[in-house]
Amino acid sequence: MKKNKIISKIVLTTVFSLCSAVNLFAQKIESTDLTSILHVQQYDRAIHIMAMLLIGFGFLMVFIRKYGRSALTATFLLVSISLPIYMALKSLGIFEARGEIEQLILAEFSGASLLIAAGAILGRIKIYQYMILGLLFIPFYILNELIVANDYFHFVGKVADTGGSIVIHAFGALFGIAAAISLTTKKDMEVPIVSDATTDKYSVLGSMVLWVFWPSFCAALVPVSAIPHTVVNVFLALCGSTIATYITSVSIRGKVSIADIANAALAGGVAIGATCDFASHTQAMIIGVIAGIISTVGFAILQDKQQKYHKIIDSCGVSNLHGLPGIFGGLSAIVVVDGIDASAQLKGILITVVIAILAGLLSGKIISLFGRTKEIYDDHAEFNDAE
Repeated sequence: MKKNKIISKIVLTTVFSLCSAVNLFAQKIESTDLTSILHVQQYDRAIHIMAMLLIGFGFLMVFIRKYGRSALTATFLLVSISLPIYMALKSLGIFEARGEIEQLILAEFSGASLLIAAGAILGRIKIYQYMILGLLFIPFYILNELIVANDYFHFVGKVADTGGSIVIHAFGALFGIAAAISLTTKKDMEVPIVSDATTDKYSVLGSMVLWVFWPSFCAALVPVSAIPHTVVNVFLALCGSTIATYITSVSIRGKVSIADIANAALAGGVAIGATCDFASHTQAMIIGVIAGIISTVGFAILQDKQQKYHKIIDSCGVSNLHGLPGIFGGLSAIVVVDGIDASAQLKGILITVVIAILAGLLSGKIISLFGRTKEIYDDHAEFNDAE
């Protein structure tokens, strides 16, 4: 009898130990599987963002009739220089450790901001000067990201900016506008930027690529549970800005402008970035509509006045597509996000504005030291097969 009890205990203990071991093993497998799935999802979104950078931005910027080759080449070079510089600087060991794909996505964000900055001076610098722009831009971008997005120095607080309305869009636009002050001559002011039916259609194609993949941009690093809500919010905001752009463009100009459709229709994606994972669907639509109106008014009315006042040319109108909607998106978070630290949000916007302008002014001065192109907005200046 005693023997049977001992045997029973041994058997039960063994079974219990085996069950525990199997359970731990299953948990480990489940954890590994979940991590692998997350990495695959991040990889997918990273590829979507790369399509935005090269195809979306690339074709959006070919609207200048004789500058298509240069615009696409500049896009290639800007993306190619931004990723390795960002990742190299972030690997110095003084920054928060991130997974490889996550680090790539953050590098792509820096590339997007760089492309926005380049849009302000598009066509008025030599091809190699775009690379110099990238070398100067990325360190300043990282500095602003650390201060505003990561609160690295602990004096800003938590800023709501999931999709980069402030640190990506507004920063890039203001940097580019400030750089343009040193990179726009009186002669440049007299040369018109000419497009035609073909370049306009390619530009809208680029805009549509950006439109399609924008949810991946905003949802790239949000928690898995927040992805569906974020994706729907971004599409609703883009719908709102697209509809508002058409109505506002016709109301102001009498007929719709294809330049407004190619650009201002994207303003909803810019503005919803700060609140893409917090806003309700109704709020997302409203933010998109307001952003579309702001952007279209910028292109139709404010751009000429701004350029004459500051004596600059904003080639792609980045102040209207990324600057104003980006700041509006950052401010809208104060109303939309429950429990937000309004002081931190305002500080984040102000610091971004100051760093972008000062860095842009300095970078523009440095780039101007490398000479000026004699033939602006013309592939012939650097391409041997251009007409």
